[in-house]
Amino acid sequence: MRPVLKTIDPVTLSYALHVLEEAGIESVVFDENASVMDGSMGFLPRRLMVLDEDFALAERLLKAAVPQAMP
Repeated sequence: MRPVLKTIDPVTLSYALHVLEEAGIESVVFDENASVMDGSMGFLPRRLMVLDEDFALAERLLKAAVPQAMP
């Protein structure tokens, strides 16, 4: 698995999950509960992970859907 998106914005993360789901790309959010370690302040970015074989398509879709969140 590879991270296709890293963000601290829950709205961007939710929308990115939706975009990938609509395209039939399975994804998993890593570090979702890591905020417990930083005092629940949301300083740690969440990573949206996809399978290696889905990475290129997921990256293209997210660059179009949430360009401000993509490197």
